[in-house]
Amino acid sequence: MEPNSSLRVIAWRKSSYSGGDGGNCVEASDSLTSASWRKSTYSDGSGGNCVEMADNLPDVIPVRDSKDPHGPALAFSRDAWTSFVGAVARGEFPGA
Repeated sequence: MEPNSSLRVIAWRKSSYSGGDGGNCVEASDSLTSASWRKSTYSDGSGGNCVEMADNLPDVIPVRDSKDPHGPALAFSRDAWTSFVGAVARGEFPGA
């Protein structure tokens, strides 16, 4: 599977836990430092079950758990994020 071209602009690095053979690799990036994070409007304000996203980056929408702001973030292309949000709004994920 070819990576989305919009995600290529992020400076990725292999985790120090990845082996040299190319298998079981994790790649990470520090390129989200300029992200302007905001909580979902569905967050209840009590600090639980909150999702944050940033839409100020040119080619990527990062999403993270607000309880772990220094933890990992999932990175989506703008098209993938728009499709996902649309599917949620249409009720394509029961119980979501």
